[in-house]
Amino acid sequence: MVAVVVSVGSNIDRDKNFRLGIAALRDEYGELELSSVYQSSAVGFEGDDFFNMVLSFETAQPVDQVAMTLREVEERYGRVRNCAKFSSRTLDLDILLYGDADLHSQGMDIPRAEIEKNAHVLQPLAEIAPDLKHPLSKIRYQQLWQQLDTTGQQLWVVPFSW
Repeated sequence: MVAVVVSVGSNIDRDKNFRLGIAALRDEYGELELSSVYQSSAVGFEGDDFFNMVLSFETAQPVDQVAMTLREVEERYGRVRNCAKFSSRTLDLDILLYGDADLHSQGMDIPRAEIEKNAHVLQPLAEIAPDLKHPLSKIRYQQLWQQLDTTGQQLWVVPFSW
């Protein structure tokens, strides 16, 4: 079994798509550890605010199967792929971590570079795994969060009931 950490984002029908996406992932992977849900401004484009969170689970699936499952869940709930990289999303599921893997080929970017750059990824990750160390830098996520320059990256916890 390997621990997988996934970022979740949505700025189209956020409540609905979060609930549907998390339910689908629970059906596939069982128990999920969930961060709080955070609201943040769109990054890289003008658009509605996003809901963001991080979740983790354990699986025996290889990383390419996990990626395929996440893509299928995104598409089931209306994800459109033939649009600009920075655009509105019904559901965005990205593998942040797959154990301690360092995979940067064949469409994989693990660990995701956004971990060390974006508050909407790092804060929820530091929330659920504060003492876990980044596979490359070996720095704890809580420490990375404390060091992150969050200028211009406002986010706040959203009361969210599952």
